Amino acid sequence: MSGAKEVKDDRSYTKDHEWVKRDGDEWLVGITAFAVDQLGDITLVSLDVKVGDSIDAHKGFGTIESVKTLSDLFAPLSGTVTRINDALEDSPELVNDDCWGKGWMVAIKPSKLDAEQSSLLDSVAYAGHVEESSH
Repeated sequence: MSGAKEVKDDRSYTKDHEWVKRDGDEWLVGITAFAVDQLGDITLVSLDVKVGDSIDAHKGFGTIESVKTLSDLFAPLSGTVTRINDALEDSPELVNDDCWGKGWMVAIKPSKLDAEQSSLLDSVAYAGHVEESSH
């Protein structure tokens, strides 16, 4: 699968088209290819959190702006922000170029992982959600 309907098996997803991927004791957060496709050319990533901040699942942590629209970014997990992808400040197009890798937004050390992980979608469920969203 490629393009807008591409889904990676090594991460979990939200219905808002964010992904989370375990990286040691942190979880990286980004947006999916479907979200990028819907947004178009990304012109600004504005993160409203800094390292050390607490973040709550399903709450906004920033916005992403494109030539088409402005969208909120929602945290898939609660926890502490451990890293921010500062490269996005000068190069928001990294999200367009590599939403699964270099375009990650924040890293979170989860506080309620077991309880919240159950609300995330696996790759199969997310692929179905994308299919429904496409119609």
